[in-house]
Amino acid sequence: MQAASVFVGSVQVSLKTGPDIRDITMELDRLLGESKIAEGTLTATAVGSTGSITSIEFEPGVIEDLKKAINRLAPPGEEYAHEKAWHDGNGHSHVQAALLGPSIAVPVRGGRLRLGTWQQIVAVNHDNRPRTRAIEVTILGTAG
Repeated sequence: MQAASVFVGSVQVSLKTGPDIRDITMELDRLLGESKIAEGTLTATAVGSTGSITSIEFEPGVIEDLKKAINRLAPPGEEYAHEKAWHDGNGHSHVQAALLGPSIAVPVRGGRLRLGTWQQIVAVNHDNRPRTRAIEVTILGTAG
């Protein structure tokens, strides 16, 4: 039985005022290649309470649809209790990020991310200002 290995890395993603969505699949593929892990799991986590990670087909129409859906779920401009404490205008940003979630786990098979043909991994900034997001990546598995 082959011993499991752990590889850790990170990606920095510059994002505009939210919701802004960026495909990070290539960056994650690069880290997977560096890891030499062939079978296992890659976990990516957005650091910060107004960022999230999800998967979607990264195509302009569906990205626009996702942005609209995010804003319908937790609209900017509504009254949020967070505003009473911090007065920073980003109560919606925290709620949006919590609804999508900060991380994703993706199977690694044959040294590749096991994604569908039209599936990419994306980082989302929900904040009311541009942010550079740190995405922390952990890859656990066995070498090929």
